[in-house]
Amino acid sequence: MMSSQKQILTLASILGFLGVAIGAFGAHALKPLLTENNRLDTFELAVRYHFYHVFALLAVGILAGKITSKYLRTSAICFLTGIFLFSGSLYFLAILNITLFAAATPFGGLFLLAGWGFLFYAVRKEF
Repeated sequence: MMSSQKQILTLASILGFLGVAIGAFGAHALKPLLTENNRLDTFELAVRYHFYHVFALLAVGILAGKITSKYLRTSAICFLTGIFLFSGSLYFLAILNITLFAAATPFGGLFLLAGWGFLFYAVRKEF
């Protein structure tokens, strides 16, 4: 379970690195495939939301150094799960062009929303 500031910031750093790598790979090596699948916009949306929530995870990690809150830890777990389900399902959809992967996307979105909700609650409760 993610509980320490170091763990959350380490995870955010790794996910940030992966966001750059996946985005660059998509923009260059995968562009012909994504264009052929008519999924370039889908891939770009996945990268964009991946990055938005890396920044959110960084904020949670920074806050974890200031407050100890189970809600903050839960927020980090929700952001992590949301990135994997939302962006991950869209990455697979865009690359493999199998619409079954899109079934996970809304669940990822719910986890991202929950991450924001838990972050809100942790901040309101602790400050």
